[in-house]
Amino acid sequence: MMARRVVPNLYCAKPQDGADFFAGVLGLEPVMDLGFIVTYASPDNRTAQISLLSADPSGLEPGYSVEVADVDLAHDRALAQGTEIVYPLTDEPWGVRRFFVRDPTGAIANIVSHR
Repeated sequence: MMARRVVPNLYCAKPQDGADFFAGVLGLEPVMDLGFIVTYASPDNRTAQISLLSADPSGLEPGYSVEVADVDLAHDRALAQGTEIVYPLTDEPWGVRRFFVRDPTGAIANIVSHR
């Protein structure tokens, strides 16, 4: 299986402000905080996640992220199908390799693997 998790991305001015609701009400734990993004996950099911972003460093706004086992293979498949690549395959300084595509609904998907 290629996809490991799918995470919705919500945009807001201050991602850290979500702690009262996502942690306090829903019981999710912050598992990543890079300032511009905070990801919350269930302590019982680490693939149940949501990310809050103030902005993506790409300048784009991907609506969701899909962690895959092999991002290079996913990129090759997207190219082979003629899927629109809207952000090139990139090694990011925070330890991921990713690219963005426009899915059939018009939404931008962040396809990502951890290095």
